[in-house]
Amino acid sequence: MREVKVVCRELDCGNPVSESRGPLIEDGRGRVRLYRSCSGDESSIRQCDIIGEPGVCDGEYYRHVTCSESVRLVGGAGFCSGRVEVKSNQSWASVCEADFDQQDAEVVCGELGCGAPAALQGGLYGEGEGQTWDKEFQCKGKESLLLDCDTSDRENNTCLPGNAVGLTCSEPDDVRLVGGGSRCAGGVEGYEQGEWWTVGAYWNKEDEAAVVCRQLGCGSTVSVLTGNTTLGVGVRCSGSESSLRECWRSYDLLPGFTVICSDLLVQPDIFLTDPMGGVFRGHQGPEMFRGYNFTITCSTQPQYPGGSFLLTFTGSNRTQTQPAVNHSAAFLFPAADDSHQGTYSCVYDNYVFSHNFSSESELLSLAITGN
Repeated sequence: MREVKVVCRELDCGNPVSESRGPLIEDGRGRVRLYRSCSGDESSIRQCDIIGEPGVCDGEYYRHVTCSESVRLVGGAGFCSGRVEVKSNQSWASVCEADFDQQDAEVVCGELGCGAPAALQGGLYGEGEGQTWDKEFQCKGKESLLLDCDTSDRENNTCLPGNAVGLTCSEPDDVRLVGGGSRCAGGVEGYEQGEWWTVGAYWNKEDEAAVVCRQLGCGSTVSVLTGNTTLGVGVRCSGSESSLRECWRSYDLLPGFTVICSDLLVQPDIFLTDPMGGVFRGHQGPEMFRGYNFTITCSTQPQYPGGSFLLTFTGSNRTQTQPAVNHSAAFLFPAADDSHQGTYSCVYDNYVFSHNFSSESELLSLAITGN
């Protein structure tokens, strides 16, 4: 995708959206093989280091590049974040925050091959040096292209400094981990050309694993295991990329690999119950009448058997631990008094894949009142 980024920039065609391969067409044209040749910052493909001679091609395939053409994100990290710019009269214009909303953002993220919008804010990625788009977008969120959306004249024809809209989309949903019992553990697969392929790595799989965990929002890498050799998508990453599609790729026979990420366990739930009707919903959360019994229950989804729950009480060293039975544990409290007032959380611990993992619930604040 570094080469794709340069091609899109040279043709003034916006952001890279995708690249694919197709059968090599014998049409008499010269061909050239590019091998890790671009950094992605070049203004022309001719500035990249080219390995190979015209007419020499490694494999019987050509590369097909898709660029966004009329919208791009500038100044962000990776392909899915940056200042929104729209192509107008063969030049690029920034978009004012007041002219752009969540539904517009959904269209842009989809057009660029990214996931759902994650952040939308004026001035997030600086100001554009050129003109400002003079229309207000009125997307419904389902359009394929931003320029397919309806527009209206802007009421106020000025866009104050700091209001050029910046957009962060989530990474594309084109990578998954399978066979590990969790979305954050398993063999790496990538979605390309309408199907899921095994992803293989060449040498240091730690760099590729770090990118996979980052793209999936699964924390950091805990372990990497080499799998069987199979035909699939080969990747080579530096480890700093936001997603696998930013890494160098090929189609080859390579060993697949399994990744275990730190956020393996889903977040447990915590909730309060009482058999005597002594709890009620207050302005700041649940409140309990003094003298009533209550129970705090911790539970988690049935990912892995076993494990235990630690109930912590904020502001105190008091903790209780129980084994997870049917993926839950109940902590009983007789006769509520002022010492029970405070904030509780459940921490689920389990030993999986030869490592200890833990995940903490949201906080539960409990107030004690009345008699």
